[in-house]
Amino acid sequence: MIVSHPIKSLEDQAKFDMKTLPFDRAFLEELTRIYPTPFHIYDEKAIRRRIRRIREVFTWNEGFQPYFAVKAAPNPYLLKIAAEEGMGTDCSSLAELVLSEKAGLRGEKIMFTSNNTPASEYAAAKKLDAIINLDDISHIDFLERTLGQLPERISIRYNPGPLRQIIGQAGGIIGNPEDAKYGFTREQTMEGYKILKDRGVKRFGLHTMVASNQLEERCFVDTAWMLFDLVLDLYEKHGVQMEMVNLGGGVGIPYRPEDKPFDFDMMGQAIQDVYEEMIRPTVLHPLKICTEYGRCVTGPFGCLVTRAIHRKNIYKKYVGVDSCMANLMRPALYGAYHHITVAGKEENAEPREVVDVVGSLCENNDKFAIDRELPVIEIGDLLVIHDTGAHGHAMGFQYNGKLRSAELLLCEDGTVKQIRRAETLDDYFATLDFSDL
Repeated sequence: MIVSHPIKSLEDQAKFDMKTLPFDRAFLEELTRIYPTPFHIYDEKAIRRRIRRIREVFTWNEGFQPYFAVKAAPNPYLLKIAAEEGMGTDCSSLAELVLSEKAGLRGEKIMFTSNNTPASEYAAAKKLDAIINLDDISHIDFLERTLGQLPERISIRYNPGPLRQIIGQAGGIIGNPEDAKYGFTREQTMEGYKILKDRGVKRFGLHTMVASNQLEERCFVDTAWMLFDLVLDLYEKHGVQMEMVNLGGGVGIPYRPEDKPFDFDMMGQAIQDVYEEMIRPTVLHPLKICTEYGRCVTGPFGCLVTRAIHRKNIYKKYVGVDSCMANLMRPALYGAYHHITVAGKEENAEPREVVDVVGSLCENNDKFAIDRELPVIEIGDLLVIHDTGAHGHAMGFQYNGKLRSAELLLCEDGTVKQIRRAETLDDYFATLDFSDL
């Protein structure tokens, strides 16, 4: 489909605050004639630019490898875009491994981060020659039994527990490491690498993930310092020469208009300074740095477009839309804020009113916004719910028989294509057997 009323790239709008700019209603109405609401739409140009930006701030590190956290946006078209820009994938399930393969990735371009992993998924990761990132010391024996022998290249996920407190906002998703279910303790990490080395493993990686939706750059600099310190200790005590350190992900995005944008330059320069001080003077240089960003890659560059279909005035004012938390569950799950604009209306347009924006799910927390001041919304208006490009469609579900929406891609050439069709009732009933009823 050729877009006759193209909006600006979301990244172009985001230089200061994309949320203050109105979306072109004619453009969206044109889309809805082909793709009924609700739908998620992503901006290819902005996603590519963001990946190039991430790579740019780590050009000082020879061999730097960014991975895209597939869980953020598990669509093969988006993964292919990321792959074309040099990103690998961070996976934690069989489906995510399959998606990575469909996007043309295998080998060291895939990191399989274990989390209570069944044997079949370890076997699938090995078949793709992915980097296996172990989550528990007991998985060393489990992996060896599963595969018959350990791969020559293994990574370990480290959880510092009480040794690390997270500064600033951690997004309320992971919280403090001591309460997280992931990873080896420091003592287990030291023992784990010794076991792996004694059993013939030749190549070693180290990984951690201690924050989520974090806008404090210093958090990631502290993570680098923590991992470099552990790498030096492992070499000194067990002769383990680390090949790769994965700093994890968790870089946040400014969901609220008043949130500050993340300073990638500051983070990259500060991590380089730590590297120059701690690693470069040692035999561990060159040490390959990896990251596994998801939210900051696609999050700001996707929106959920939905239409107002009802208004209700009782004890409060409600605007009912044709999507629900099955299409975006972050507000219900985390109390997360997503900015909302009304297509074709200025951010501060008058008249205004305070409303709850709600879906049709039979749950009272099915709300996209609570007591939100917005321009007066009329039935038929299109609402744009911002920053849904990560953990939006991906977290969809079918409770109440709700069907997941389509995903669209605003391509670099100004066209729009469907990259996932909307589910149908036939899809919903496909796994049920009515024959004996």
